[in-house]
Amino acid sequence: MGLFSPLEVPCTPPPWGTLAGIDLQAGEVVWQVPLGTTRDPAPFPLWFIDGLPNMGGPITTASGLTFIAATSDHFLRAFDSETGDELWKGRLPTGGQATPMTYRTGSEDKQFVVIAAGGRWALGTPFSDHIIALALTT
Repeated sequence: MGLFSPLEVPCTPPPWGTLAGIDLQAGEVVWQVPLGTTRDPAPFPLWFIDGLPNMGGPITTASGLTFIAATSDHFLRAFDSETGDELWKGRLPTGGQATPMTYRTGSEDKQFVVIAAGGRWALGTPFSDHIIALALTT
C-alpha cells in the first residue's frame, strides 16, 4: 500500500493519485490530472488536497467521456477523454472503488453508466451495497 504517518496520511507529497490520458500511437501522456479530494476522508476544513490514492479503473465511452469513481471521496466523475477536463461529478452513498460499466437496452435507447458503490476498507470508505445507474443524455 505505502508508507503512512501516524495521522494515516501518505508520507510523500500529494497528489497521491491521478488520472491520465495516453496517446497509444505515440506512447505519450497527453494529459494528467489529480484524482479525488479529501472531501470525505478528512475532517473539515482539511478538504483542500487534490489527488488521493485510488482503487478501481475508468471506462471510456465512444462519445469521448471517461467515467471513474476510484477515490476515497464519494463521487463518480466524468472527464473529457481528449482534454482531461472534469465535466461532471455526482455524489455516491460511499466510495465507488470499482470500475464503472455502460450499457444500452437497445440500439436507439438511452445509454446508462452503472457503478457499484460498496466502499473499501483499504481506502477507509464505509461499506455499503449500492448499485447506482445514471442515464446519459445528449
